[in-house]
Amino acid sequence: MKRNRHPRRARQTPDSDLLVRLATGLSQSSNRIEDAWWEARLAAHIDRLLEDKNEEALIAVLDQLYGAESRAYDELADMVESCAESRRGAEPGGFDVVMFAAPVLAWSRFQIPSGPIPAPQVDALRVQLQAHVLAGEARLALAEVLFSPDQLPQNYVDTAQLAAKLAKAAIHGRNLRIDADQLAETMSFLSDTRYLIGAVAAPRDKPMFRWQEADGDGAEAFRQWAKQGGDALRPLLPACALEFMPVLAFHAAVRDADRASRPWSLRSAVAFLQTVLTQPATELRAVVAPFHDRQLEEYRVGFTLRNASDVVHGVVWPLLDNEDEQDIPAQIEATLREAGVPNVMLLDQRFPVEFCDDCGAPLYPNPEGEPVHAELPEEQTEAAPRHLH
Repeated sequence: MKRNRHPRRARQTPDSDLLVRLATGLSQSSNRIEDAWWEARLAAHIDRLLEDKNEEALIAVLDQLYGAESRAYDELADMVESCAESRRGAEPGGFDVVMFAAPVLAWSRFQIPSGPIPAPQVDALRVQLQAHVLAGEARLALAEVLFSPDQLPQNYVDTAQLAAKLAKAAIHGRNLRIDADQLAETMSFLSDTRYLIGAVAAPRDKPMFRWQEADGDGAEAFRQWAKQGGDALRPLLPACALEFMPVLAFHAAVRDADRASRPWSLRSAVAFLQTVLTQPATELRAVVAPFHDRQLEEYRVGFTLRNASDVVHGVVWPLLDNEDEQDIPAQIEATLREAGVPNVMLLDQRFPVEFCDDCGAPLYPNPEGEPVHAELPEEQTEAAPRHLH
């Protein structure tokens, strides 16, 4: 998840002053014992702000520290995420709990499903997670919903509230029932991500995950999850091409899925166009251009037929945190060529971040260097989803 933070003057409060002091102290610490001292106090303060639903104080200080000449921003951002997604056992014999996500990349010419998970699939997913991902003494709770990105918690307070419910369920080895009708509407894209979300609880200082155990192996755990867990997930996503990703703590899993979804979207677009246009990838051309707001925000890729200028499809490649902007065009070109598209045009002019006034869809670059609407030929429009990712 990209954190775009534009500098602004934040109102100083005792809460924000203390956050700055603790995060700065942690960033300047020179040893692990001092680290632990600062971390304990920073975590306690963040926990109180989350419990008070004081999102504004957290965001204001993150904005203040963003771009500073120290590690204070990174230390604070990491600690806020950790506090939102995890719970530490309060005493010996208590349980440590982490909310996790298992992302699945999907593409389909049809609607990509989300929503309630039937009981038999929930049971099957529990079996596979316990067998291949979790440690022997760990307990598990699953949210009984397959989430779309639109339905994920949208801020730290929402994340902490969901984590608290899952933590309570995990300690008792139960699942969490969620009313899918109360979740945000899922937009329809050609390619998208779906998330299985749960929590793992383990006795304090005991392993949570299989790879923490003496005979565990992270790569093997993922291979088995992708194979066996994938078989349990496929019935939830019929008529979809799928790619399974590792089970990680919530924020790390979402970030990894955001990063992996970009080349996945390009490969999905090429496969889709080959299907609906009945043309091989060698007959496609991709036009890649940077789009700016106050800064470079994203690259957009417009697809045309090799000898035509009409954009028939488009893909957005957003920038993420800590990326070297100079490397991105080469990554996009390499992904397209691996997908079989030999004709790649890289434009270096600045385009504004614009959208269609009528439908809100992004505008994509054509070979003449103009931002235009992507439109499939009339005879293929029925095969297209409502939105182009």
